[in-house]
Amino acid sequence: MTRETAAPPRQLGIWMCLALVVGNMIGSGIFLLPANLAPYGLNAIFGWVITIGGALCLATVFAALAKAMPEATGPYDYVASPLGKAPAFFVMWSYWISTWVTNAAISIAAVSYLSSLAPQAFASPAVPALAAIGFVILFTIVACTGARVAGSVQIVTSILKILPLIAAIVIAIMFIGQGDQPAEFAPTPLSPSGIAGAAALTLWAMLGFECATVPASRVRDPERTIPRATLIGTLAVGLIYLASSSAVFLLLPADVAAKSAAPFADLAGSFWGAGAATLVVFFAAISCLGALNGWVLLQGEIPLALARRGVFPAWFGKVNRRGMPVQAQIAGSLLSSALIAANYTKGLTELFAFMALLATVATLVLYFLAGVSAFRMMALGQLRRGGLFLITLVGTAYALWTFYGAGMEATLWGLALLATGIPVWLAMRVSSAAPNPAAEAAPGAPRE
Repeated sequence: MTRETAAPPRQLGIWMCLALVVGNMIGSGIFLLPANLAPYGLNAIFGWVITIGGALCLATVFAALAKAMPEATGPYDYVASPLGKAPAFFVMWSYWISTWVTNAAISIAAVSYLSSLAPQAFASPAVPALAAIGFVILFTIVACTGARVAGSVQIVTSILKILPLIAAIVIAIMFIGQGDQPAEFAPTPLSPSGIAGAAALTLWAMLGFECATVPASRVRDPERTIPRATLIGTLAVGLIYLASSSAVFLLLPADVAAKSAAPFADLAGSFWGAGAATLVVFFAAISCLGALNGWVLLQGEIPLALARRGVFPAWFGKVNRRGMPVQAQIAGSLLSSALIAANYTKGLTELFAFMALLATVATLVLYFLAGVSAFRMMALGQLRRGGLFLITLVGTAYALWTFYGAGMEATLWGLALLATGIPVWLAMRVSSAAPNPAAEAAPGAPRE
């Protein structure tokens, strides 16, 4: 049973928000990236540094916006207040698409890891697709039971998923402490194009640092909690990524790492045996499922916030007695499931790559507009300039650079995703004269 939405209860504290950032960032990408980055040699390390630096700059922008607008419902208000409703709607439309596309990609990655443990059970192409859809449905049910339940699941899975990455770092420390000779990096010379290529690959693994801002209306003390969770989570994940990837590069020969389907599992197996390798694969699957839990929670929050602001159908603004947008959740999960089902004949790797590209491009739109919004607010005197101006400049330039690095295909997908929102925007403009019971003029709402 649903009811019209009021302000949802503020159930998310610092630990749940931090788990949302860490858990959504650490998903499937990091466990596969060392294999993709191995041919880049030392360029991979520089690529990581640039990506982490760019993500930290953008995270600082989101933190500043959250602090300046503590009553905002999330990124929609961050863009709408300085730039207007239309840009805010389209950027959040694109971001909403990215959430349910991400859910499809992560569920497929989880099935891919699990299939390596029982390949015969997943031999038929239909089985992985059905399993992926089943995971989407499972975590949709979890999200609908309440933000506190989903947040608790996020905390547990976030702790578990860090363990194999920490194990790789521990192995490297032990190895170096014994004075053994590290493996050689791939003999690829350092070059701007090599660094750019490596940085483009690492972006998928860093997506999600903005996640604490999305359910802002559910966060306790958002003015302090969201900035702290965003910055601490981004920095922690970035350091773990850099250290754990470097461990793989130091301990696995470049040609071995490049051919590995599970580089962290191979690293653990080479030092601690086959049992350790199997355990790492299992934890990688948990990592994917933990990220799926967090992203499913967000897929309902975005249309809920848009409905509260009157730019999305009121149907999406209805919540159950636990304050959760069940109808919005069902819509997002149906779209994820349909995307999986429509493409299930593709191989898991090919399907994952396609969906990761879609999600990355859609998210970059939000990153760029957040930077533009910060500049606008600084010009209006609503944000202090100081060092934030330079940080925003670097973060916005990084977002543009990564958009360029994604290539023409990614740019066209980004434009296509934005264009699909035009009919919805026009329909809402036509019906704007009618009262929207879900629309809420809360403090921090965008100015006309």
